[in-house]
Amino acid sequence: MIVAVGSTNCVKIQATQAVFEQVAPDATIIPVEVSSGVSPQPWGDEETRAGACNRARAALLSVGGVYGVGFEGGVIKTELGVMTCAWCAVINPAGTLGIGGGVHTLLPPAAQERLLGGEELGDIMDELTGVTDSKRGIGAVGILTDKLTNRESAYAQILALALAPFRRPDLYGNIP
Repeated sequence: MIVAVGSTNCVKIQATQAVFEQVAPDATIIPVEVSSGVSPQPWGDEETRAGACNRARAALLSVGGVYGVGFEGGVIKTELGVMTCAWCAVINPAGTLGIGGGVHTLLPPAAQERLLGGEELGDIMDELTGVTDSKRGIGAVGILTDKLTNRESAYAQILALALAPFRRPDLYGNIP
């Protein structure tokens, strides 16, 4: 089984490997650099979800296979302040689409202010903490929880959620 991942980010690749080791231990995970088609720092669930869908479709078209997987991290403005968000999309050649999302945590005031000023979260977290390239490592969630969780485990969770229509087609039926 070929699973195309729309990223060369090792965190996204490892999250995909962790989930597919349970789903199909013989799966071959092929990372491919594709465009998200959204801004470098997606704002809102809709834009972030669109980025994940775009990556999944582009990966599947680029490599082929059984599934295309796309992850996108973003931020959302809430009544409490700016929070992280993340979405995962999984698509197959028939066009069946699965979506999973979550990973919400309130960002520190200094990060919120800089995000509102147009900066990207990964760059902000690196500068605030001295971590290098955190978006390819533990991510903001790993930094903010002092490693109680990390970006890879969070992304594995939303990938598992995105696989629901494929794991339980008896409940989802023929979805677009």
